Amino acid sequence: MDHPYDDGPVAALRRIAFLLERSRAETYKVKAFRSAAATILPLDPEDVGARAANGTLRELPGIGSSTSEVIEAAAAGRLPDRLARLEREAGGPLVEGGTSVRAALRGDLHSHSDWSDGGSPIEEMAFTAIELGHEYLVLTDHSPRLKVANGLSVARLTRQLAIVEAVNEHLGTSSGGFRLLKGIEVDILDDGALDQTDEMLEQLDLRVASVHSKLAMDRGPMTRRMVAAVQNPFTNVLGHCTGRLVTGNRGKRGQSEFDAKEVFAACVENDVAVEINARPERRDPPTKLLSMAIDAGCLFSIDSDAHAPGQLDFQVYGCARAEELGLDPDRIVNTWPVDRLLSWARGEVAGTFSP
Repeated sequence: MDHPYDDGPVAALRRIAFLLERSRAETYKVKAFRSAAATILPLDPEDVGARAANGTLRELPGIGSSTSEVIEAAAAGRLPDRLARLEREAGGPLVEGGTSVRAALRGDLHSHSDWSDGGSPIEEMAFTAIELGHEYLVLTDHSPRLKVANGLSVARLTRQLAIVEAVNEHLGTSSGGFRLLKGIEVDILDDGALDQTDEMLEQLDLRVASVHSKLAMDRGPMTRRMVAAVQNPFTNVLGHCTGRLVTGNRGKRGQSEFDAKEVFAACVENDVAVEINARPERRDPPTKLLSMAIDAGCLFSIDSDAHAPGQLDFQVYGCARAEELGLDPDRIVNTWPVDRLLSWARGEVAGTFSP
């Protein structure tokens, strides 16, 4: 028996793409559905329905056999088979636990768009964040030295900041108060300097600083490198601190070696949050280091490091780890209201936790 479906073809295509991304499907499998949604979004729904009825959907650019089947079913008010199957296979909880911490989160401080190495436009990342209940999302595309990830030069970042303002203006009151925030994942250079000009860093709402190169640097130099980055007044969050990979199609990679006690003490002294990177292939920091950071009195951010809209749901992996270790949600900066978060990121108020 056909199940009724009244959300429409665009919603069906977007939901399929979301579930595929959430389940870490290959990008090429997702792209067809997001491209098809973009094709029919500006069209009159009656025209889409007429094409679905007379079999001419595939005359449109980016519409193939799989996507036309989805559109035809949704346009006729039926739940598409592909969507029904994905809901069964990939629509359930990603991990046991983490629900209480996830409910406390107000936003995500680490996300990527197709301006660097993400797979979707800025607007799609924002729309999905709203659908997940976020009050804010920080857009943190890469900095210029990371050429393999299409890092943003000063000129490109300047243009992106104008796009962020335009997205917020377009969303207006319809977003329920949601804000897309200006950010960056800035590379920590070999000497601990940040890979962007002070003038540009000053214009941002929040900055995540991460090591992406020479991950096998000796323990002493790596410690000095990370401490120098944490001491930089523009640094708000220390991203995926060990750089490890534990699973996934990128293979495995061991963790960087550094004096964790010294680095975490610097984070406490400089009011820098330690990121709990929720990507399942990272699980960074490892549990031993995460426990050390908790005992040291650090603040934290639980971030998806999403490179696609569906990956914004990865946060719950980090929430489960925080919940298991008994981390007080008020020590997680993205449980804070946006005004408190931004005041902290500007250095106007300090984190309130005292170990």
